[in-house]
Amino acid sequence: MMSGLDLERLVLAAGPLGLMQACLDEAIPYVRQREQFGHPIGEFQFIQGKLADMYTSLQSSRAFVYSVARDCDNGKVDRKDCAGVILLAAEKATQVALQVIFLCGHCDMQAIQCLGGNGYVNEYPTGRLLRDAKLFEIGAGTSEIRRLIIGRELFKQG
Repeated sequence: MMSGLDLERLVLAAGPLGLMQACLDEAIPYVRQREQFGHPIGEFQFIQGKLADMYTSLQSSRAFVYSVARDCDNGKVDRKDCAGVILLAAEKATQVALQVIFLCGHCDMQAIQCLGGNGYVNEYPTGRLLRDAKLFEIGAGTSEIRRLIIGRELFKQG
């Protein structure tokens, strides 16, 4: 039987998906528009790699969230899945936000990497996205607590 906190963790895991999508929605137009050396920075392999990392983080997190939600609908969810889905989605959202900040000069790990210094300031949405993403790492139990839950459940299973 799933506890209320397990369900809360599953439901909260959807938030980081929206944050990662918002990061991509900020980064892609930026890398098309921003030019260095006479070319849009989106033409550079390094930047394309950052976009690919953001995209795969979003898609893998989304697949995990949807899978656990589907299992929950069928009454098959366990505690480690609920803890795992928010752990993965929240930490990936923070990483994606930092990449966007880097890409765009705003403040989001992957986003920050893409945005540079502009990624961290309040004038750009990426700073807010990073702060929002970080909140998901501590709500409904910190990342460390989620790891303990997963480890404990795996140990119990044998």
